[in-house]
Amino acid sequence: MGGEVRPPRGAGRLFAAPASDLTSHLATFGPVPDGPAASHLLDELQASGLQGRGGAAFPAWRKFAAAGSGRDPRSRGGAAVVVANGAEGEPRSAKDATLLRAAPHLVIDGLLLAGRTIGARELYLVTTAASLPYVARAIAERTDATAIRLREVPEAFLSGEASAVISSLEGGPALPRDKSRRLSSSGLAGRPTLLNNVETLAQVALIARFGAEWFRRLGTEEEPGTRLVTVSGSDLAPTVREVVGGMTVAAIVRAAGGSTDTLGAVLVGGYHGAWLPAERLDTPLTGHDLAPFGAAPGAGILVLLESASCGLKASAAIAGYLAAQSARQCGPCANGLPRMAEVLEKLAGGSRDTALPAEIRRLAALVTGRGSCHHPDGTTRLVLSALTVFSAEVKAHLAGGCLADRRARAGVAA
Repeated sequence: MGGEVRPPRGAGRLFAAPASDLTSHLATFGPVPDGPAASHLLDELQASGLQGRGGAAFPAWRKFAAAGSGRDPRSRGGAAVVVANGAEGEPRSAKDATLLRAAPHLVIDGLLLAGRTIGARELYLVTTAASLPYVARAIAERTDATAIRLREVPEAFLSGEASAVISSLEGGPALPRDKSRRLSSSGLAGRPTLLNNVETLAQVALIARFGAEWFRRLGTEEEPGTRLVTVSGSDLAPTVREVVGGMTVAAIVRAAGGSTDTLGAVLVGGYHGAWLPAERLDTPLTGHDLAPFGAAPGAGILVLLESASCGLKASAAIAGYLAAQSARQCGPCANGLPRMAEVLEKLAGGSRDTALPAEIRRLAALVTGRGSCHHPDGTTRLVLSALTVFSAEVKAHLAGGCLADRRARAGVAA
């Protein structure tokens, strides 16, 4: 499935082109595969092992197959639709915006290929106002992308959730809807809909050109290829790096220009993720290796926490933010999350009420799995992770102290 150009070498695949314009793109990657090459894309995706890069890590080929295999009895009919999702609601992620700015043509290629593969007649690219000009400029350079419709979504935490994107495209608010609804059979206007993260589609464009075997030359059996990761915190501005699958958290932090010497923990997967203690930063960024910590790579987000910063206070601030981001469409989210954030804030603020940790766990059990979307589940994951990873800090706070404050005053890293 290769083209006339040489496949990129090393980990710098998505950003291999020296510039974002179409000329540089074609010189680096060659044209979009057509004819027989495109028809074999589904087989190549399955062989590649590519997982979605939006957070859920669902096998890319399965989503393609589901949207293109016809409709189930619940579908209202109509031709299939493909949506490229670049609505990056997570505050700590910058990978989609970086990709759309630096390599928009790879995303467009992937969107066009997805449309051909499942026979879609409508193609959408959804992103925030800041990224729209880069994509619009790229589309204007091409003659094969005129059918792509650009749509803007607000910069809010839940706006990038799949059903929220569909709601926005249908003229409604960019808020999640019933999580039981399968977009592959009843998505936009009731039609089969393939919705992929923009990074996923960019990887699809590379696999279509250079094949599954090339894709798997880097990474591991479980995490083949490369992925984009955003690293921030500990005085490190949000930094996006393309890394090899299976790379350890510590190695990724160093590749982004950070140091692990004074870290107390790393939040893996963003605000809906889980904390990884400093002594386990040698853990590979894979679903299998992170599972014992209740974590997953998610959308490729690492948030660094210094040992002189209190993990409980940091977690309480995030929980408060997440509670405020509620769509307020169901009781567990509208009532449970603010209450849980409030109790965690009390614990982080120095309350000596020993019943607080149990109350947090009780509230978490009440809201988990009961929301209209997965926002309550992600929030409780973060909060419960904080109680586990910072258990020593919990005891110190209940005793009227703070271990991080002591380390900060002593000027000694844990």
